[in-house]
Amino acid sequence: MMHDREKSDRPVVPVKPSNKPAVAGAEMVEERGLPKGNAASETRPGRSAGLGVSSDLDRVRQVARRDRDVQFTALLHHVSIDRLREAYRAISPNAAPGVDGVTWRDYGTDLEANLSDLHARVQRGAYRAMPTRRVFIPKTDGRLRPLGVAALEDKVLQRAVVEVLSAVYEEDFRGFSYGFRPGRSQHDALDALAVGITRKKVNFVLDADIRKAPDNRHEEGNEGVCVTDAEGGVV
Repeated sequence: MMHDREKSDRPVVPVKPSNKPAVAGAEMVEERGLPKGNAASETRPGRSAGLGVSSDLDRVRQVARRDRDVQFTALLHHVSIDRLREAYRAISPNAAPGVDGVTWRDYGTDLEANLSDLHARVQRGAYRAMPTRRVFIPKTDGRLRPLGVAALEDKVLQRAVVEVLSAVYEEDFRGFSYGFRPGRSQHDALDALAVGITRKKVNFVLDADIRKAPDNRHEEGNEGVCVTDAEGGVV
């Protein structure tokens, strides 16, 4: 689905994920149409971004779509109390606490006062993020995967900021770009891959794993899969 002769190949993005290989009797999922420079669908607020407070970002999306070189210099006012509140509600109540030990329920006991204080600090430039709590998750091969756990308040602000920034950079992504995007998560990528390799004649599959292992305790990496069809395009 990458560029081939200045055009994008037809993306295979399931509208209804199946997570099943295409075998007899399995339901095939419809693919999307051709992308015209960007993802076919508009950025939609999801659980990770907050629900119901995105309408004020419509003009930002329109400007970003119309002029790819425009520089946005006044977006902080979009980080409103309403957006912070929805970001808090999007966080799992069972989320692990950060270095301060504050849980989702602790923060919610006086939610409006906490959000008002957070909003005021952000708007006047006094907000400072807390250190990230580092934990290591055992892997099946005996190695440890590092995981950073942010403080609850930092998670709230991060989600709100992500929604605002997504209104800008989502317009630059293409439909075949996956990873931590609305409707384009790694799970959606796997579903699209499963459909792509069963509907097209595939030449080869390239699985890349970039690792950084400073010691034997843990590893940090990023994986990617590239599939080419018979015409040389990337599925």
